[in-house]
Amino acid sequence: MTGYSAPLQDMQFVLHEVQDAEALFASMEGTAEVSRDLIDAVLESAAKIAQEVLAPINRSGDEEGCRLEQGKVFTPKGFKEAYTAFAEGGWIGLSGDPQYGGQGMPKVLAVLFEEMIMAANSSFALYPILSAGASLALARHGSEELKQRYLPKLYSGQWSGTMCLTEAHAGTDLGIIKTRAVPNVDGSYQISGTKIFITGGDHDLNANIIHLVLAKLPDAPEGPKGISLFVVPRHLDDEAGDPSKANNVSCGAIEHKMGIKGSATCVLNFDDAQGFLVGEPNKGLNYMFTMMNYERLSIGLQGLGLADSSYRSAAQYARERVQGRSAHGVQDEKSVADPILVHADVRRMLLTVRADTEAGRALAVYVASQLDVAHFHRDEQRRARAAKLVALLTPVAKAAFSDRGFEGCVMAQQVLGGHGYVREWGLEQNVRDARIAQIYEGTNGIQALDLAGRKLVRDRDGLLEVLIDEIETFIAEHGAQESLASSIAALKAALSSVVDVSAWLKEAAQTDADEIGAASVPYLRLMTLLLYAFMWARMERAAHEGLANNSANASFYDAKLKTAAFFRARMMPNAQALVGEIKGGCAVLMTMDADQF
Repeated sequence: MTGYSAPLQDMQFVLHEVQDAEALFASMEGTAEVSRDLIDAVLESAAKIAQEVLAPINRSGDEEGCRLEQGKVFTPKGFKEAYTAFAEGGWIGLSGDPQYGGQGMPKVLAVLFEEMIMAANSSFALYPILSAGASLALARHGSEELKQRYLPKLYSGQWSGTMCLTEAHAGTDLGIIKTRAVPNVDGSYQISGTKIFITGGDHDLNANIIHLVLAKLPDAPEGPKGISLFVVPRHLDDEAGDPSKANNVSCGAIEHKMGIKGSATCVLNFDDAQGFLVGEPNKGLNYMFTMMNYERLSIGLQGLGLADSSYRSAAQYARERVQGRSAHGVQDEKSVADPILVHADVRRMLLTVRADTEAGRALAVYVASQLDVAHFHRDEQRRARAAKLVALLTPVAKAAFSDRGFEGCVMAQQVLGGHGYVREWGLEQNVRDARIAQIYEGTNGIQALDLAGRKLVRDRDGLLEVLIDEIETFIAEHGAQESLASSIAALKAALSSVVDVSAWLKEAAQTDADEIGAASVPYLRLMTLLLYAFMWARMERAAHEGLANNSANASFYDAKLKTAAFFRARMMPNAQALVGEIKGGCAVLMTMDADQF
């Protein structure tokens, strides 16, 4: 079985009952008119386009892939028509600046929309999501002239956007890029260099592609402080304003990948292409991180969405597939065997994926709400506090959603056994498509280093303290609620572990800097368990209220509480193992000689 069914009920639960999104929007400038009815209408329309337009071309797009012919890239059959429908619906500019044609919707809606389209068709989703990220960077840092020229057509989908960072010799270490920008007398620049792994670097979906390119000026300082950001269109406007003049940007090759085969991953050559400076010289890396942080959350949602899609397929299969008998004897006397859902280990796998995806969705909405507060709130102190939470949580969200999302796809595939390994049910494609999310937009090892190094050991802004305060405030408000006793106890224990190991790591790193790298991945995983425990406590509170006030959805709320109990009993114990791994130190990693590997 292939296809996609959006988890609308769960999304509405997280938005309305856990996050109270309508009250949040009412408290901020620019979002006060976003009502519950509008929220639900947007989600329902998003589900429709994901299910009816994108999902039907997911498998065929994977099988056909992209192709490069005579220097031009062609996307799979149906992608261009789907893109036109997608753009005409206004989805590319969903959270874009209304002054330039965007819809102005808050980020909490955008993350749920992106989860849907990533789950339905990750290859397709990357094209508009890259455009949305490029638009955000231009909206925040571009001149008024650049905004007027590019944002309306990016939001409308007439043009699309990319980000061009990586070079063959410079992945994470962008300070050593070789792409150069030479000033012209008219204020523009000649851009020369080669970029690799450029998602959507060339395609046939629309009339023009606007590349955001990192390059160095002739007199730039060495290292990352010498990087500038440039807009480099694939085609320049002619006298009539049409993008018909080639701009010396060419696709040298497309990558043949493990997954996301309907997404064109290109080698781009810039041969004295005309570009336009974004913002000030030598601040390009800071500007690009506006887009990168947007994309990191989006890429995390790729793992989350695919895991949720995989769970739904696996749960359906487990209800229908008969194999063996229950440990308690025959359950279905009319059948030669019982559905595999009677087996405890099958339930373990399904509940693990479900507990992760539901906590991940709640965390995505929580992080998005902080992005909205940081951008829209009237109170400067609230904006600053929210920005700190976003800085701390972005690397965790990207890595947690994509790591646990990939693991969830594999676990759901395991539920299907041999059927999960063949094309029919779509699980093998989900596994392949989800794998890249752990790698691009900064590998998850880099996300962990960012968290443990910059956001903890070298932090001067009190980022972790803000999160601790958020959790302690929740505990103080709900700690006396008897129905939440187990949840609060687990949350307290997880918080205590993070506080303890954070202090240990800060001290240990003063003696040996390798302690940061040695601890970073298990530290991020421990932080994930804390955040998921926080999200489950919030969801349990809402579920208990729902049971008290809405008997029509009793089964939904009851399932939520049972999933929370599974998370506490079977997944939270991993926290202590992670603490032990972190405190095991770096010595056992660093003593082996290079030639012994």
